[in-house]
Amino acid sequence: MSRFWSDKTRDLAPYTPGEQPRVDGLIKLNTNEHPLAPSQLAIAAISAAISARLRHYPDPESPQLRLAIAEREGLALEQVFVGNGSDEVLAHIFAALLSGSEAINVPDITYSFYPVWAKLTGIDCCSRPLADDFSIDVDTLRHIQGPILLANPNAPTGIALDLETIEDLVLTNTERLVVIDEAYYGFGGATAAPLLERADNLLITRSFSKSHALAGLRVGYALGSAELIEGLVRVKDSFNSYPLDVLAQAGAEAAIRDGEWRATLSLRIVNGCAQSCSNGIFSSAPRQQIFCLYAMQASRGRPFLTGCAQGIYSFAAGISRASITIYALALAQGKSVWHWSWR
Repeated sequence: MSRFWSDKTRDLAPYTPGEQPRVDGLIKLNTNEHPLAPSQLAIAAISAAISARLRHYPDPESPQLRLAIAEREGLALEQVFVGNGSDEVLAHIFAALLSGSEAINVPDITYSFYPVWAKLTGIDCCSRPLADDFSIDVDTLRHIQGPILLANPNAPTGIALDLETIEDLVLTNTERLVVIDEAYYGFGGATAAPLLERADNLLITRSFSKSHALAGLRVGYALGSAELIEGLVRVKDSFNSYPLDVLAQAGAEAAIRDGEWRATLSLRIVNGCAQSCSNGIFSSAPRQQIFCLYAMQASRGRPFLTGCAQGIYSFAAGISRASITIYALALAQGKSVWHWSWR
């Protein structure tokens, strides 16, 4: 700790990013990266962009990438915002649209970065309990007046809300902002994008890190009304006008245009997973990579899924909600590959 730290810096409890271990043969699960190689079109586009162009700054507006996204979603160019990963996009949302607002409402088991951004931007963050089946309690959220941020499918549960339920939540009160983090929607969840035509209080964020297998590029984007997107641009240009480099723009544009790759490869992941709409917790694997998952719950005695990698799932009751720990053990190699904890 330095005497030059500000009070805000001193009070922060930073997010801990997923470990990137340098161990040969490790079965790595802790950051939910795509297990398959990216689109060859994306790789080719990145290779082609390595040229004398690198001596120039990238286009600060990423027009070709935004256009590719807009065309895919049937939106105007002005309804698309891009950033250095969906984490940066979400951080800009906190600064541009939530700072100074009422407390933001998030599920109590979800992406653990949400309360960190709230603390950084001086926003109260209210955690709302999940329902007994670990789905998002939409009935409670429907009657809340303040802004709402939720992941769909939720992480780490992998449970998704259908479009009708999201529509009801968004349109029940059009005076509050609803942000849907769709980082995992490419693995089977329903997107809320069709609602954008009618809902100017809806903002959607997405990532190229999961279903596009491009976590190393750090590209994310947001979809919303032109007015909401303009607010994000104002914050971006007050912080970092060049968030995406030349290689990231080229690779992401090629990936978004290669719809066949994403549809085919995401389907392979979905077919290998059970009871989840993400590429996360409950998945199958070759026998030489078999692992077991133990989800331990501590206080309310409610069931929580446990399972093994070959798709055998059971319910274990009476453990604890106060502390959930998931272990993944590489039984074939006799070593632990993942430890995740939520408190």
